[in-house]
Amino acid sequence: MSRDDFYDTIETTLDGIRADGLWKHERLITSSQGPYVRVAEGEVMNLCANNYLGLANHPDIGAAATATMESYGYGMASVRFICGTLDLHRVLEAEIADYLGAEDSILFAACFDANGGVFEALLGPDDAIVSDSLNHASIIDGIRLCKAKRYRFETRDMADLERQLVAARADGARHVMVATDGVFSMDGYLADLPSICEIADRHGALVMVDDAHATGLIGPGGRGTPALHDVVDRVDVVTSTLGKALGGGMGGFIAARRPVVDLLRQRARPYLFSNALAPGLVGGARAALALAREGDDLRDRLRRNSERFRTAMASAGFELTGEGHPIIPVMIGDAAAAGEMASRLLELGVYVTAFSYPVVPLGTARIRTQMNAAHTDADVDRAVDAFTTAGREQGLIR
Repeated sequence: MSRDDFYDTIETTLDGIRADGLWKHERLITSSQGPYVRVAEGEVMNLCANNYLGLANHPDIGAAATATMESYGYGMASVRFICGTLDLHRVLEAEIADYLGAEDSILFAACFDANGGVFEALLGPDDAIVSDSLNHASIIDGIRLCKAKRYRFETRDMADLERQLVAARADGARHVMVATDGVFSMDGYLADLPSICEIADRHGALVMVDDAHATGLIGPGGRGTPALHDVVDRVDVVTSTLGKALGGGMGGFIAARRPVVDLLRQRARPYLFSNALAPGLVGGARAALALAREGDDLRDRLRRNSERFRTAMASAGFELTGEGHPIIPVMIGDAAAAGEMASRLLELGVYVTAFSYPVVPLGTARIRTQMNAAHTDADVDRAVDAFTTAGREQGLIR
């Protein structure tokens, strides 16, 4: 086989993705991220961003980022343990820990990196990880990098979780960690953390939660799914992001007991071999965290928007999944039909994204809508009207 054969294989694979209706388009946005954005087709309502609290273009966050850059410069040009740790990095880590009720936290370039580094640093070949079958790709990849034995339980199936924990102990695992998303981002469901923690206790297992789609918006004060279910003291490791509700910038973190964080600083490869988070991002994240702490009005608005949209869409005849979260997937089934609906909605002034395989299982293509606290009642009603029009045109509803 030659080099040309390699590139021919790539082209064939790409042609197959297009033919199957699975091609993922990246649409150019020429405005700030907000409840409305400007694209080539004009200004459209944005229903597909993780900007739950509407903070991505908040002036206080931009001002804080600018002021921090003026004092600390643009970038760190180093990893943390060489010459890349600012006093502000430690301030932000302390603020995150305090917000989530943890002893300490550690910053990463993204939550994907946090999940990529947490398992390998903490667990070894004598240990085991029991992972929910619908966990985020970053958890799956992080587990692959770890030498611990792997077990998988069906999503939110507590009987299966118990079976896998029994199997892990029977196989002689030293330490066992249950890993779950706090919110399953493609489906809009919350993990059953009370049951997970209860079962984990019976088997002496640790619990790790990826709360990326919960931090800032779910639970009292937006402190996430452990706080919602009153199991903060029982969850051992929380990973999450600064890139969604908390301003929408870059950065992830792990919050845990201080010895765990100390070990991650010594062994987590994405932390040890990646540049420190840029000063402007740190300053902006601190401002976003402060706004989220005092953001009960934003969370109330987000909840009302979610309930209004879900109720109206169900009444219109759409099949929806999820509950108790502003992620509201509209189930289509066929990938090509989902892509066609997304295109038609854009023509109607609503920007959404169709999700299909391999992001979701084959035959379960959907349009994942995400509510925003900055949308008004009129915005929500307009979105429902657009979905209804497109749905009727495609024969998805009557």
